[in-house]
Amino acid sequence: MLESLFTIDNLTTFLVLTALETVLGFDNLLYISIEAKKVDPAREAWVRRMGIILAIVLRIVLLFVVLQLISLMQAPLFTLDHPWISGAVSGHALIVLAGGIFLIYTAVKEIYHMIGVDDLEHEGDAAPRRSVQRALFWIVAMNLVFSFDTVLSAVALTDHFIVMAAAIIISGVLMVVMADAVASFLQRNRMYEVLGLFVLLLVGVMLMSDGGHIGHLEFFGHPIEPMAKSTFYFVLMTLVAVEVVQSRYQRRILAEAAAKKREHAQTQHG
Repeated sequence: MLESLFTIDNLTTFLVLTALETVLGFDNLLYISIEAKKVDPAREAWVRRMGIILAIVLRIVLLFVVLQLISLMQAPLFTLDHPWISGAVSGHALIVLAGGIFLIYTAVKEIYHMIGVDDLEHEGDAAPRRSVQRALFWIVAMNLVFSFDTVLSAVALTDHFIVMAAAIIISGVLMVVMADAVASFLQRNRMYEVLGLFVLLLVGVMLMSDGGHIGHLEFFGHPIEPMAKSTFYFVLMTLVAVEVVQSRYQRRILAEAAAKKREHAQTQHG
């Protein structure tokens, strides 16, 4: 049992999933920080830490529930037999397909919001103080929404509950320890938030391919094949490499522009 758990594939999945859970948890962390600002400043740090701890517990419970539902829904619910689509769709396949659609929708919506809508975070600054109990209630309620993407991402990458739970716990501990630093870093480096959203989109595509394969779906006689883990990791590393190169190249362009501006100013004064 332990030998099959501590494999290179599981360890790699654990590291990737931990990083992914941390990045995907940024929206949750941001909401918790905003909600914590509405309570007494003396309790703000406590509410922020407690909110993150509640998020960890809720994600593990939700992960267990999702895995139990999947194990109980293996039998086909209905079959499709048409010239352009066929398959035997089970409850498991529906959960995975729905999860993929949800992740893709979430990623596209957040990307659209990021490029098309101004940040409205400042609207709550003048709101009256909330009680700690009410703030924690809204944090738990919103965690139900925010937890779905992280749980479905975990289910998409591995079928080992221990690996998934450990990644969620470790990412949560990192968020507790580095809540202020992580929020500040991501606010200064928003390109990593963009990267997280595209990784989320990629995980949604992976879930769609897995769900189609589980449901034995065929389109025009061509079966849907699941995305290989090696393909996922390659695309993921490519996205990270592009982001790093682009950010460094952008800093170089800005430095060159600043140097030309200084040179032009010196010429004008000379």
